[in-house]
Amino acid sequence: MDAGDQLKQDVHEGRIDVDRLIDVIVTLQRQLEAAKQRIEELEKKAGGPAATKLTEPFSVRAEEKRQEKRRRKKHSRSKKGRPGRLNSSDKLKLAARTETCFPEGIPSQACQLSHTRPVWRLENGRAVLIAYEIYRGPKNQYGKIAGVLGRSEFGLEIVVEIAYFVYVIGLSFDKVCLILQFLQHLRLRKTQADGLLRQLARHWQHEFDVLCTLLANALVVHTDETSWSINSVWAFLSEKARVLFFGVHKDAETLKQILDPQTFAGLVLSDDAAVYANFSQGQKCWAHLLRKAIKLTLQEPANQEYRRFTDRLLEIYRQACRVQRDQRLSAAGRVRKVAALDDALLELCAPLWAAELPPLEGPDNDYRLLVNEVMRLMLDKQLFTFVTAEPAVQPNGASQPVSGTNNEAERTLRGAATARKTGRTNKTPVGARRQTIIVSVLESLRLYLKTFTLASVLAEVESWWHAGQSCFSKLLKKLQLPPPPSATPATPSILDKVLPIPDG
Repeated sequence: MDAGDQLKQDVHEGRIDVDRLIDVIVTLQRQLEAAKQRIEELEKKAGGPAATKLTEPFSVRAEEKRQEKRRRKKHSRSKKGRPGRLNSSDKLKLAARTETCFPEGIPSQACQLSHTRPVWRLENGRAVLIAYEIYRGPKNQYGKIAGVLGRSEFGLEIVVEIAYFVYVIGLSFDKVCLILQFLQHLRLRKTQADGLLRQLARHWQHEFDVLCTLLANALVVHTDETSWSINSVWAFLSEKARVLFFGVHKDAETLKQILDPQTFAGLVLSDDAAVYANFSQGQKCWAHLLRKAIKLTLQEPANQEYRRFTDRLLEIYRQACRVQRDQRLSAAGRVRKVAALDDALLELCAPLWAAELPPLEGPDNDYRLLVNEVMRLMLDKQLFTFVTAEPAVQPNGASQPVSGTNNEAERTLRGAATARKTGRTNKTPVGARRQTIIVSVLESLRLYLKTFTLASVLAEVESWWHAGQSCFSKLLKKLQLPPPPSATPATPSILDKVLPIPDG
């Protein structure tokens, strides 16, 4: 029997009177009030009242409904907190005009409206929002918007303009967005610009593979490299393609994948780096040799031997350039002139070269090494190849004589070197691959267009849609060269070999 039952029995039997019962009730009430007050104090210290009991019974389905309700509330709150973002219906209200897009080859009467897409285009130097009504055919054929990549909200002209600003001129995303807003009244975020360049790189991946095939079959290739944020950037400039690899290693294995010395039959114009030593035809850069000679005269201004050597070396190079430009000479006449130039170099360098001096100190050792280098290149027939080489004809009709220096490749890499010094380079292999594709396609278009402007580039790129192939693929077919295979794990592309995407 508990305390409550015992108290009832005592009252019925008269063992506890009424006054005693009232005292017990009053005592219990005081204890209850004290307990409630203590609970309130503890709740204040704990930070709030205890969890309330659910009004509905617990089950997996009921809990899923409660979580879905909370997600909807959170989504609505986050949507209200994102100013500046417009949905499609609001964008369509701002459209300047509406255009229709029917599937190709399908009568308009057999099509029905599928959806409407807002797209920003450039017209008369200003951004214009156009609403495109996309119609669907009887077999789910959809109309395609000319000059728009996939489901992008920006025309190709805007994407190409951003690519030129970022990768050719070297502007940051922030500056590009400010330029577009100031000049063309187009508000663009950095994330949007980054996404557009990723989309453009994917779209031009095949064109880059075609350019690599054209490069491997070129007549003359200027090549040079410089250090970068990721490994090096390597430039290969020919009369058919201008390809730049960002973020690759500078070694013989990488060069073999891009331009294999065992199979390449053209002329390679480069500096005297050891990685270029295995090509069958080579022309070494005269500018490098002259710079080394000029450096000796600056280090020792009073040394007459250094000055005499530098002046005579420069005179021989200028004489070779005159022989190259002389249209009166036949092929045999040029060969005789080159033999005379070799004799002049031999006369200049033979005394010191024949002495076979041991390593010296300071400028004297640099002078010894320079003389040995000139003699080695002369004996390897790599100093006057440009005199007898035939001019290379570009696809745009321009004919360029082979240069005796590698200045063109050095000028091409000047922007990448400046970006490296100022820390404005890609820091990931994915960004380096994207820059490799876009820069190579844009630089190669210079060879195919008489004037390199935004209008001419867009006209050429848009013609690729109508023709079904690019100007690079047309030249590939004209030369009867096999197209590059599709990139697969079994047959990776050149870019996958020299700059693979890291796992994860």
